[in-house]
Amino acid sequence: MTEAWQLLWDPLLRPALFAAVLSSLLCGALGTFVVLRRLTFLSGGLSHAAFGGLGLCHLLGLPPQLGGLATTALAAVLLGPLGQEKARERDALIGVLWAVGMAAGVLFLHLAPGYPPDLEAYLFGNLLLVGSQDLWLLTTCCAVSLLLLSALYKEWVAATFDETFAAVQGVPIRRLSTLLLLMVGAAVVLLLPVVGLLLVLALLTLPPLIGLKVCRDLRTVLLSSIALGLVMTLGGLFISLWADLPPGPCIILLGAGMLGGASLGKTLVR
Repeated sequence: MTEAWQLLWDPLLRPALFAAVLSSLLCGALGTFVVLRRLTFLSGGLSHAAFGGLGLCHLLGLPPQLGGLATTALAAVLLGPLGQEKARERDALIGVLWAVGMAAGVLFLHLAPGYPPDLEAYLFGNLLLVGSQDLWLLTTCCAVSLLLLSALYKEWVAATFDETFAAVQGVPIRRLSTLLLLMVGAAVVLLLPVVGLLLVLALLTLPPLIGLKVCRDLRTVLLSSIALGLVMTLGGLFISLWADLPPGPCIILLGAGMLGGASLGKTLVR
């Protein structure tokens, strides 16, 4: 265990640590509003639709992230104006988007010349292989998202807890929903090569769910989601180094265990 702890702080793993911190900041902040507005399934459909765009650009010889960003932007523009209630009512359509995006992405990857890329890398990513370009893009996305959330915090809160009343007060609900989906889509696309598709969804949902069980104030939930995301990513990375296992599944299972522990602890307190 001592060797794993020393290896975790090795200079060669510094990019992985930076990526873990940025991922926790971005997903913790966005995931709080995604969970509270009950848009998790919609975000999942958006992320799987991005997989189709990635595969298409890989087939055409273009940068894969360009296709992912274009696909998620199109889906966000189409689904964002539906509003919170209508989006949940069209869960079947979102399920179709989920399945078609994954199927199209896998098909495009196999049609591309040469050896097809490892699909497990898209699902779980690899924090240990993060590059400097990924870190710069992730830093930019994180900074822009946090600035937007800070500037429009009151509007986000109003739209989250009472959408109808907020609309009467003049809050642009549809634009805020579209903007939230655009930020989630950009985060998903930029995090795919770093942490993978499944880990993005886990970081968007598990820390906010735990925060909602142990905190009551929204600001505290948001800050605790970021902190819990850090515990998940760094703890899962440490476990993967200690047990010689892939980091992605370790991070997800650690987060699931933390959620189970929080639920059990809340039940015992009651």
